[in-house]
Amino acid sequence: MPIRVVIADDQALVRSGFRLIVDRRPDLSVVAEAENGTEAVRLTSELQPDVVLMDIRMPEMDGIEATRQIVASGSPTRILVLTTFDLDEYVYAALRAGASGFLLKDVRPRDLVEGIRLVSDGNALLGPSVTGRLLDRFIQGEPSPHAAATSTLTARELDVLRLLAGGLSNTELAGRLSLSEATIKSHVSNVLRKLGVRDRVQAVIAAYDAGVVQPQPTSQPAAQRVEEASSQE
Repeated sequence: MPIRVVIADDQALVRSGFRLIVDRRPDLSVVAEAENGTEAVRLTSELQPDVVLMDIRMPEMDGIEATRQIVASGSPTRILVLTTFDLDEYVYAALRAGASGFLLKDVRPRDLVEGIRLVSDGNALLGPSVTGRLLDRFIQGEPSPHAAATSTLTARELDVLRLLAGGLSNTELAGRLSLSEATIKSHVSNVLRKLGVRDRVQAVIAAYDAGVVQPQPTSQPAAQRVEEASSQE
C-alpha cells in the first residue's frame, strides 16, 4: 500500500510541483492538497495520511501551529516541514511542535522522496544545514517542556538516552550496554514514550535541554549523528 501524502502550501505552483514529484513514485500517493494550516489540520483529521508536507508560512494558520494541533490530536501522521526560509526560529519551533523532519524547498526531488519514506517509517530527518545550529539553542539554556519527564526515566533508560545523544545505532547501543537489540528497542521505546516525543531527534533535544547531556560544539553535532543513526531505529 502506498504512503499517503497531504501537501500543505499556500502556493498552487509549489503544490503542483511536489505532487508531480511524489505521484511519480509507485510507493507514494498524494491524497489531498491544502492551501493553509487550517485545511491541513482538517484534511489530516479526515484522511489520516501517513505524511504531511507542511509549509511554514501560510495564511489563516501557519505550519508550526498546524503541526502542533495535529500532534496534539494524537494523530499518527508524521509531519515533514518544508520552507524557503533557513532560519533558526522556524527550525526550532517546528521541531518543538512535533515535526519529524525539516527540509528546504530547494531540496532535490530524490531527497524529498527519501525524506517522505524515512519519516513515514518512523525515523527523523533534518537537513544537514539545520542540525549544526540546534546546539546553539541548547547552549542558550531555553526551558524544555520535556525536562521534567527525564526524572521519570530509570537509570538504564538514562544511559540509553545519553548514548542516543551520541548518535549510536541500536546495534552499537546493544554492544556498549551488553544487551540484546530487542532489549535496546524496548528501552528506546520507553524513553520516547516517557519523554512524550516521537523520534530520536526530539529525544536528544529533550536530553540537552534537561541537562542530561552537555553540548560539545567542537565535535560532530549530535543531532546530525542521530539523523544518520535513526534509520536503524
